[in-house]
Amino acid sequence: MKSFASDNYASVHPRILKAIEKANKGHAKAYGYDPFSEELQDIIEDIFGKGVSAFPVFNGSGANVIALKSLCKSYEAILCSDVSHINVDECGAEEQLVGSKLIDLPSQQGKLSPQSLSSFTKNYGNEHQVQAKVLSLTQTTERGTVYSLQELKALGTFAKKNSIKVTMDGARFSNAVAALKAKPIEISKAAQVQVLSLGGTKNGLMLGELVVVFNPQIADEMKFYRKQYLQLSSKMRFISAQFVEYFKNDLWLKNALHSNEMAQRLKSELQKFSELEITEEVAANVVFVKVPRSLIEPLQKKFPFYVWDENLNECRWMCSFDTSSSDIKSFAREISKHLKKR
Repeated sequence: MKSFASDNYASVHPRILKAIEKANKGHAKAYGYDPFSEELQDIIEDIFGKGVSAFPVFNGSGANVIALKSLCKSYEAILCSDVSHINVDECGAEEQLVGSKLIDLPSQQGKLSPQSLSSFTKNYGNEHQVQAKVLSLTQTTERGTVYSLQELKALGTFAKKNSIKVTMDGARFSNAVAALKAKPIEISKAAQVQVLSLGGTKNGLMLGELVVVFNPQIADEMKFYRKQYLQLSSKMRFISAQFVEYFKNDLWLKNALHSNEMAQRLKSELQKFSELEITEEVAANVVFVKVPRSLIEPLQKKFPFYVWDENLNECRWMCSFDTSSSDIKSFAREISKHLKKR
């Protein structure tokens, strides 16, 4: 059974499995001193520029925690969107472990703007209030939208002017790169990102995310945060080997391009049904759609998915690197069958 619930439901790409098997030969130094981790560091510098550092970790929440911890003092606040993963879906990990306040701001299609941030710079120097000194952006956003380079540049310029450090939750960074047809370094530079959580698990890896650090001073401290926050793998070669293969011959981009294309095909199929309403721009690998309530349960029995907003009957249908055209057609036929029964 194929699922449209989450790209976390997807299988592991065959090339990634082979990379793990290749890494499973003999002994290798632990804690990131293995050949695969060293090769990964070279690859990340090729993609993002010299002096950039790579820190493989276990999962996305851990990546976000140590990214924010490296940027934020206890009396400083983190600006984020109201629908951001760190605000909604990480069980308060950032506030508990980073020890800093999250300020969640109303977003438009999951996005923030300089205008939405400006009021929080007026209290600088007031010891009675937290100082908003970190901005967390999500690219691709939780609403499936993608910040343009122009939007990111505006946010990055605002952040620099107000001495705000920028971190990016890039669990679906690959899908944003594919959607924008931009180089990864163009995205990071536009927003003046200092730390990026670059996702792998949602795009073909078995496990593992990558914390990419653009500021050498932060990189010097990051290894301690990674250890202290339980994200240092002793057998790191098995995470690093996946990322080495992931970036080889642009597998990561090919996977993302495919999942994005599947979302466009799903959108085209859904537009045939007047009873359904697509509620967001389909920019990456997800479609948000309002569905008649009577359809939700029968559809979920064959094609699992999440209801995003119970009040609106809004569902999220997510495509993955292993979603096929036949999966889309089968889902559309199932929708059509149940609509005819109404």
